[in-house]
Amino acid sequence: MSSSSLAVPKAQPVAGSTSGTDRGRPPLGRRIALIPTVTLLLGAVYCLLPVAWVVIAATKSGRELFSTFTFLPGSGFADNVRDLSAYRDGVYWAWMGNSALYAGLGALLSTCVSAISGYALATYRFRGREAIFNVLLAGVLMPPVILAVPQYLLLAKVDLTDSYLSVLLPQILFPYGVYLARIYAAAAVPADVVEAGRMDGASEWRIFTRIALPMMIPGMVTVFLFQFVAIWNNFLLPYIMLSDDEKFPITLGLFTLLEQGANSPALYTLVITGAFLAVFPLVALFLVIQRFWSLDLLSGAVKS
Repeated sequence: MSSSSLAVPKAQPVAGSTSGTDRGRPPLGRRIALIPTVTLLLGAVYCLLPVAWVVIAATKSGRELFSTFTFLPGSGFADNVRDLSAYRDGVYWAWMGNSALYAGLGALLSTCVSAISGYALATYRFRGREAIFNVLLAGVLMPPVILAVPQYLLLAKVDLTDSYLSVLLPQILFPYGVYLARIYAAAAVPADVVEAGRMDGASEWRIFTRIALPMMIPGMVTVFLFQFVAIWNNFLLPYIMLSDDEKFPITLGLFTLLEQGANSPALYTLVITGAFLAVFPLVALFLVIQRFWSLDLLSGAVKS
């Protein structure tokens, strides 16, 4: 028997297996798929790190704020809230109420205008419809700083500056909300349903309020949430329109506190605590609306 017949054949690699050098290492495709996850995690850390700083800094007294480690909690949160409430007889809570008024009423009126406008642009055919829609899209791209000064000059002509209306009126027309309402109405309101309502003798207003609007509610909740957050965080418009600090929203009020903190460092703790407390209404609103949004989407799916 020849020596070649006694040689042990080498094991051939099984299809799909990796070599010994790659053993224990994830496949290339899986490593590439981790890149978006890592990017999102880094983005989350970047966004949440300032929030974590505010939460921790709000627990520190004025002495602890400048003498302890940045992310070490303090023991002065209750005192900070007490001092903030006592500052100028509770003007902070007046600012909070003003923000709730501006954001709540402004977002509600803006949502109503967006719903009616978006439904009309999606349902009716009339001359100039696309031109109007293109102008609205241009309004979406327009920076607010460009519109703030002309709005001030217009409202000054009718003596409405330094009033609640000077902050509310410019917020009612929300171009991005109209855009979303049109897109959602075109997708959620079938033309056959509208025509059926007309054949039954219903008026256009009744068709909109009883048939189209219930179908559009999930989209309108989104518009309300976007506009509420935008008005709540708005600083430039109140800064230009208002001079009476009793009418300031929370953003402008905290800014004045921060300016005074340059001469009185003790006010820094009030600013940080106020910023921390100002987040709670937004979080509560998001949780409530998210629940309503989910329930409404579910009920719409069941009805359909």
